[in-house]
Amino acid sequence: MKKIAAFLTFMLAFSSSLFASDNALWQKSTLNEIIERGTLRVGMEAGYMPFEMTNKRGDIVGFDVDIARQMAKSMGVKLELVNTAWDGIIPALLTGKFDIIMSGMTLTPQRNLQINFAQPYIVVGQTILVRKGLEGEIKSYKDLNDKKYTVATKLGTTGEQATKRYLSKSNIRLFETEADGALEVSNGKADAFVYDLPFNAIYSSQNPGKLTHLDTAFTHEPLAWGIRKGDPDFENWLNNFMRQIRGDGTYDKIYGKWFENSDWQKTLN
Repeated sequence: MKKIAAFLTFMLAFSSSLFASDNALWQKSTLNEIIERGTLRVGMEAGYMPFEMTNKRGDIVGFDVDIARQMAKSMGVKLELVNTAWDGIIPALLTGKFDIIMSGMTLTPQRNLQINFAQPYIVVGQTILVRKGLEGEIKSYKDLNDKKYTVATKLGTTGEQATKRYLSKSNIRLFETEADGALEVSNGKADAFVYDLPFNAIYSSQNPGKLTHLDTAFTHEPLAWGIRKGDPDFENWLNNFMRQIRGDGTYDKIYGKWFENSDWQKTLN
């Protein structure tokens, strides 16, 4: 009997210790902080069509923005968008400038060493915009891997990584924004621009006759939301939130608005 009593005492103490530990983890959770603060702070770089862009009124709009708005609604809090330069967006998350990155970020092993990711919410890949006059000469990314071609892409992105990996022989030029890189091609100052399929597809439709879009992606890139490490409660909530909006039609409605309709393009600068 003494052994049984001692065992029960041990188990009670152990359970109490686990409860205290779990409660302490929840108290430090970003999700708990958001609820107590009453505001969800989302970090993004407004310049990636159709995920996050600035309209004529100066408001940040887009696919990620609408998802973030639905996320804040589900939490019962207000939404605050924090526009942040891409090369500083992970450091800004780590220093607490915002709660989550929702900015069309590709989940990569390298980034995953610094931050954690929720389950991917969309999959894209790198495609190519080719300048006018080269549409018959350049038919795939392999044709561009030559020193006679100048290839533009955006600094600090998976576009840069893909360009350096697959087009290492070309003359690579890096730009701060995707718009600047694509403009070099439409102006004939670069032979090609490597970047994510959604942006390239929209840019091509906005600049007919100035370039050609090779729309077969040559990389596989899942986009996901980034959060700080050591936060299982927040990650669990985000994954279940995504399951819910996919299941109830909310995700499809928002996707259709930004990817299957072009009306929003009239609201941009």
